[in-house]
Amino acid sequence: MSTLNEEIEKHIKKLIHPLKEPEELLEVLKVKLTKKELKLLKSWAEEMTQDEIQTAMHLDEERYGELSAKLIKKLNQEKIKQAMCI
Repeated sequence: MSTLNEEIEKHIKKLIHPLKEPEELLEVLKVKLTKKELKLLKSWAEEMTQDEIQTAMHLDEERYGELSAKLIKKLNQEKIKQAMCI
């Protein structure tokens, strides 16, 4: 099982500073992401399969793809990256 920090690092293209501690990072994410986006990110960190995530979150394949793309795009926004970093 990977951590939330490791999962975020996988999806961010360029990270200059280290991420905050997990508790602080979670607080930032709760403010910056929607509940569904945060749940998706946590599911990735728990290494759930796409099918498991879609079932748990009641998403079809198209909606899963849209949500994933939106989440990754958000994680790469400078304002959000700055908030997540030390």
